[in-house]
Amino acid sequence: MSTGGSGRHELIEALNRAMRDASGLGVLYSQAVAERLGINSTDLECLDFIVMRGAVTAGELAELTGLTTGAITGVIDRLERAGFARRERDSSDRRKVHVRPLPTVERRIVPLFRPMERAVLSALSGYSDKELALLLDFFARAREAAGVAMTALRAGPKRAAKHGPGRRKNADRAG
Repeated sequence: MSTGGSGRHELIEALNRAMRDASGLGVLYSQAVAERLGINSTDLECLDFIVMRGAVTAGELAELTGLTTGAITGVIDRLERAGFARRERDSSDRRKVHVRPLPTVERRIVPLFRPMERAVLSALSGYSDKELALLLDFFARAREAAGVAMTALRAGPKRAAKHGPGRRKNADRAG
């Protein structure tokens, strides 16, 4: 890609827009998969954390996602009801409970992500091993940065929305 004489700032802005665009499409794809499965997208994303790690405790899942342990309890309950995960007591410490994915994930969810996986693998096929290592380094750093940003956002002041988007404060009183 030619930068056409544009500087580093413009290149970084273009990369940021491209990442936002790809991320947005990924979120929408995941949402469509969740809808097809009859679960919500947060539960599906939490399940992906469980699948990638093989098993996690509720506390680990809360830490990974930035969700409260109360919210994670609800996520795990819904994933169990849907048949995608189960709680198992730790054999060495009965107080600990691990959440594990069930084989249903492989049968019902993985096939829904295959078209996206094929598309991404096709996009990556033109990169050298050195370029792939650079991309991997970037995504590791971007993931860390996203975690820091999420922590900062959650620590900031919370503002409750009193009116829906586009509604005027007194719209419901207008005659």
